[in-house]
Parts: sequence; structure tokens; C-alpha cells
Amino acid sequence: MAFTHLHVHTEYSLLDGSNKIKEYVARVKELGMNSAAITDHGVMYGVIDFYRAARAEGIKPILGCEVYVAPNSRFDKELTGGEERYHHLVLLAENNQGYANLMKIVSIGFTEGFYYKPRIDLKTLEAHHEGLICLSACLAGDIPQAILRRDFEEAERLVVWFKNLFGDDFYLEMQNHFLDEQLEVNKYLRQYA
Repeated sequence: MAFTHLHVHTEYSLLDGSNKIKEYVARVKELGMNSAAITDHGVMYGVIDFYRAARAEGIKPILGCEVYVAPNSRFDKELTGGEERYHHLVLLAENNQGYANLMKIVSIGFTEGFYYKPRIDLKTLEAHHEGLICLSACLAGDIPQAILRRDFEEAERLVVWFKNLFGDDFYLEMQNHFLDEQLEVNKYLRQYA
């Protein structure tokens, strides 16, 4: 069975990723993988370099971004909230329309929703979701956060909302970083497998 990394940060995910694009692509090729993704935090600065490097090595590039989603409106600029200013969500371009929509979404995050980070909101996703694949993200995503708060009703509501919008192109992301919180989230998410 083939394996593809779909949630990958590069050096363009400031203070989070140190993966250099050429080294990443070389390692993917060395491991015999035929595709790989780029999903930097809130930006698409490395997408062109990644696309060119991957294609040069015969690797199928999957272009994406881990966007920041505001809890309500991208226009809200409250002074409190800590990490509740945004949640993570991974978006992958399935085709050219998805790539165009991903560029629009990321641009809207900077031009309309910037508050500490380039944020979007659910209305932005509704308007520009065509051609995109959506992953529920890491522990900083809406769904994992609801699970960790033991708000299973909210987690279920969010799963249904994303499933209604993206259909079969919505996936619950399970990770294993040997964190107790992640194991708790994975245990809950397995019911959907």
C-alpha cells in the first residue's frame, strides 16, 4: 500500500517547520514514495518551489495549506482569547479549481481576517470550497479541541458541518505523536472509521 504525507510543514511555517523543500523531496524519493504534500501554516510561499522540485524528481506534488479559522467571523478582533483566536484546518487542492480557491482563501485570510494570524471563517470556506479536500487538522483543530473539552455534541456538529460542505472530500485526521491528548482524540475519532 502506498503512503503519502498529507500534512507537512516546511521552512515557510515560521517557528514550526524546518523541513527544507529540496531535502524533503529528496527524502520522499529516497523512501520510494510517489507523492507528497506541502501544507504550511497560513501561507503558500513555498508552493511553487515545492511543485518544481517535486516534478523534477518524478514526485506528484499535492498543494495545500493549514489555514487558521476564526471561531466566529474573520472580521472579529477581540482582545482576549489566547489560542482561541483561531483553529487549524488543512486544505488540499484536488484540481486547478481547488488551487485557485486555495489561493483565494489564503489571500482573504491576509486581506480581511488578519488578527495575529491570517484567519478565515466558515463563510469563506462555504464560498470557496470547490475542488478542495479538507482534513480536520492536528490538536489545534476545532474538532480535536471540542473532543478535549469533552464537548462531544459540538465535535459531532462540526463533523456533520464539514461533511455536508466537503462530502467525501472531508477526512478526520489522526496522528500519533505519543501525546495523551492525541491518543484521546484518536480514540474518539475511531468511531467514524
